[in-house]
Amino acid sequence: MKPRLFCLSLLLVLAPLACEKPFAAPVPPPSQASPPALTKAEAIGVVQAFADDPGIAAALAPRQAEIKATFDQPLCQCPKGLFRGRNGEENLLGYWVTDTMRARASQLLGKPVRFAMTNSGGLRANLSAGQLKVADIYGVMPFENELVTIELTGQEVMDAVKQGVLHRGGEPTSGVRFTLSGTAENPVYAFIWEDGTPIQPGEAVLAATTDYLYNGGDSIPTLKKGRHPFTTGLALRQVLLDACAALAKADQPLLAPHTGRYTIPADLYTAAREHKLGK
Repeated sequence: MKPRLFCLSLLLVLAPLACEKPFAAPVPPPSQASPPALTKAEAIGVVQAFADDPGIAAALAPRQAEIKATFDQPLCQCPKGLFRGRNGEENLLGYWVTDTMRARASQLLGKPVRFAMTNSGGLRANLSAGQLKVADIYGVMPFENELVTIELTGQEVMDAVKQGVLHRGGEPTSGVRFTLSGTAENPVYAFIWEDGTPIQPGEAVLAATTDYLYNGGDSIPTLKKGRHPFTTGLALRQVLLDACAALAKADQPLLAPHTGRYTIPADLYTAAREHKLGK
């Protein structure tokens, strides 16, 4: 090979090597020393008082005043209060919430909504007797759950009510009356519409619930089967606020809704709450 060609060939071989990054020794991983072992626990009470920072207090003052003014706005009167019920008592607060959901959904869709259901665990406070304020409704419904409508069959309505009984002794509903009889080992479940007519298993009806339950929350899986879901974009809390405002405008009080939606003997209610009720 001619010297000039040899030098050119050597350059072509060495050039890629010259362009590579220089060799670097691997960096050892950072130390993974174990945290110190916990030898004892001590409760430290938060008792020291700190003076308000004037700058922060001044910055927060307008917002605090705005929030207080909003939450203090009066709504309607609730002469006897509405309560969630205890130890098998009917959940009158829950009944009002589901009646309100059903009425608002019917209004939005322009057609009858036959059934409504929510979860008692989502109702976080009672409504005390007297003048209701905006803050009272926020206390009942602090979450951003939205009103949703779905299509269910009559059988799915009955299944959802039954699941609520097996899970928590009965969830708040509107549109259905339920009776439990028999024994804990061999319970008998009976359902009718609120007007006394039988529920046809294959009948398609509109139902109102929340996005939380429709998405599978709180052990009512049948609601997730609902077809043609329509998310209204309305927070359930706003639906309740609007209902109270409408009553105030009409100078009407908030009264307890009709009862008798669940007829469950005490022993069977206890069995349901203890998850000892046969299916």
